[in-house]
Amino acid sequence: MSRLLLVAMPGNEHLAQSLAQAVEAELGQIELRRFPDEETYLRYLSSPEGRPVAILASLDRPDAKVLPFLFAAKTARNLGARSVGLVCPYLPYMRQDRRFKPGEAVTSAHFAAIVSPAFDWLITVDPHLHRRSSLSEIYAIPAMVLHAAPLVAEWIRQSVERPLLVGPDAESEQWVSAVARDAGAPHVILEKFRRGDRDVEVTVPDVERWWEHTPVLVDDIVSTARTMIKTLCHLGRAPLQPAVCVAVHGIFVGEAHRDLFEAGAERVVTCNTIRHASNLIDVTGLLAKAVRSFLPATAGEGGSS
Repeated sequence: MSRLLLVAMPGNEHLAQSLAQAVEAELGQIELRRFPDEETYLRYLSSPEGRPVAILASLDRPDAKVLPFLFAAKTARNLGARSVGLVCPYLPYMRQDRRFKPGEAVTSAHFAAIVSPAFDWLITVDPHLHRRSSLSEIYAIPAMVLHAAPLVAEWIRQSVERPLLVGPDAESEQWVSAVARDAGAPHVILEKFRRGDRDVEVTVPDVERWWEHTPVLVDDIVSTARTMIKTLCHLGRAPLQPAVCVAVHGIFVGEAHRDLFEAGAERVVTCNTIRHASNLIDVTGLLAKAVRSFLPATAGEGGSS
């Protein structure tokens, strides 16, 4: 079997180094730049001919990243790659999974229809699947969903004394309860009312009986951080230890990261699905196991055009 060629899109170089080492892949080299008119120039400096190729692209703030990673996939195929897979630690366009108002685009389905023809398989970590049972509902390729909950629980267990896990809303209860169980900690769930992208109201249950515990706010995605900030303000009025904020994906729009500390967070921790200074939980092992599982199935097959 030819050795896997792992190609990192810009911003993914650090994770690519550890992942390439874990799966014994060659770290592919590409030249990627923009012409003066802002069109993309892409050139492979490592040949994909006759080899399985994996594109590593975490797609936070996706619109500027989508065309380059699609060009990388199509070019690998055109240059003779035996298969092309997508390792996408953060998968975007999952929230708009139905038409909430007349005339809206169901962008999760549209994005899947754009991505699927370019790849043979997809790996991602904890996508926003609240109203879908699986990615196969919209993606036309084998798609593996990995779960960071055990890694989050392990970090909490080792790093936080007497944690009390705090989940953001009823939709998160299953995930938060699993993390709490693995961490050997109690948990409570907030009531959340969202009136807009940045307008969130939360109700915190009675937590005073947990006064000896450290609140750990856990969520899958932190974007504007409005929910966590509102929760921190409520918790600040209770006789509790300073809170810790933990998320799988840290997007941190604008000054959200700084705002969490100003609202009273003692620590802010994320997985390294999106490169950020808060990355303390490493998903390399999860990704490596998944990548290896696809190699036998794809290494001897030609991809679709």
